[in-house]
Amino acid sequence: MLRVSELWLLSEAQMRRIEPYFPLSHGIPRVDDRRIVSGIIFVIRNGLRWRDAPAGYGPHKTIYNRFIRWSRLGVFNRIFAALAAKGGKPDRLMIDATHLKAHRTAASLLKKGLYPDVSGARKAG
Repeated sequence: MLRVSELWLLSEAQMRRIEPYFPLSHGIPRVDDRRIVSGIIFVIRNGLRWRDAPAGYGPHKTIYNRFIRWSRLGVFNRIFAALAAKGGKPDRLMIDATHLKAHRTAASLLKKGLYPDVSGARKAG
């Protein structure tokens, strides 16, 4: 089991860049945003199931719930659009020919509002 000191965490500078896009907490203070967002990134980057997230990031249910709630609110779309806009025009573009076979339940993500809003990202940039 990983100790908190061994976890991959977003840096303080990275957190300062994305914190303005976080929704305000209503009443009850949220669990440490840095740990939870780092846990979300860790799970997605490594292709893990939510329940396989190292305990140091917090309860897997909290990580999952925050991802779902913020995805539905468009928090991640706004973060990605803002970061992409600040990046300037790229020097080169690359096309990746990798493809993945989607699970048959993947089509339901659009209906549930969990699929990124590509048109919204274009409007913000």
